[in-house]
Amino acid sequence: MRQHGRSAPGGSATALSAAYDTALLDLDGVVYAGGEAIAHAVEALAEARAGGMHLAYVTNNALRTPDAVAAHLTELGVPAEPADVITSAQAVARLVADRLPQGSRVLVIGGEGLRVALRERGLVPVESADDDPAAVVQGYGGPELPWGRFAEASYAIARGVPWYASNTDLTIPGARGIAPGNGAAVEVVRIATGAEPQVAGKPLPPMHRETILRTGARRPLVVGDRLDTDIEGAYNGGVDSLLVLTGVTTPAVLLAARPEHRPTYVDADLRGLLTGQPEVTGTAEGAFRCGGWVAAVDGDALALDGSGGPVDGLRALCAAAWSHAGDGACGLETDKALARLGW
Repeated sequence: MRQHGRSAPGGSATALSAAYDTALLDLDGVVYAGGEAIAHAVEALAEARAGGMHLAYVTNNALRTPDAVAAHLTELGVPAEPADVITSAQAVARLVADRLPQGSRVLVIGGEGLRVALRERGLVPVESADDDPAAVVQGYGGPELPWGRFAEASYAIARGVPWYASNTDLTIPGARGIAPGNGAAVEVVRIATGAEPQVAGKPLPPMHRETILRTGARRPLVVGDRLDTDIEGAYNGGVDSLLVLTGVTTPAVLLAARPEHRPTYVDADLRGLLTGQPEVTGTAEGAFRCGGWVAAVDGDALALDGSGGPVDGLRALCAAAWSHAGDGACGLETDKALARLGW
């Protein structure tokens, strides 16, 4: 495995689909957005699978069951079985089951995916704080989740019932843009109660544990679009990661990434699984080269010179920014450099 807290994106002489045995793929913003496949995703995943890479789909979205997710992927042209899907609902259900005896009642604030995962662990979902729950579990319930569900959670938590959350993603990408995620709903209950939930989903260890237990991956590569869940989760798990620029992370945010948010590799989309990754090299003048681009720090800004593919330019800029920032976040001006790449 590579060292983390990176000062530059890494390179790979072989295709990532050959260098790693399992891709742990996020879904929203990586494979699909708003229910529709992202450009190049279907073809790239088919080629990676045909070459022998195991594909596992790891999502913080606790709303849908693995059966429903697998069926949706198959409809999109990405054949998948329910066993290929790992959700934060499964991770939080295991977390609760490790602490409560089988048959315990659990107040569910969320959707069917959470109920199915709890039943799989021998727990009994209930709907009211008056049903004597031993725990409250909150997961994404979709845009139609009634406001009264947050009140039920608050009533139980105020009585001292332990509170668990599948994940705390503040946003979720959709066909019309970025919408509030489960983390926003968790904040409602946190404000009402003053309590803090135990969280299972990415980037925390329970989700990584669930993923490894269910996939048996030995050389996993985390593939995601979010720095604070996918990439930080890989960092916490000590495994490598590929950031694709098809979701919520912009190039400017990537350049400012703290060490735990710096991916091993960066690419435009899932076609990055099928290729080697270019090395970023440093120069004697303190600049960094990738492809035909050279990036350096010029005063309080990043500077970029050369020509070539925009992702190569971004990789060079990441090296300059992360090297300059060290263990912190880069505060350099980046607009002019990114404008050269069309961002």
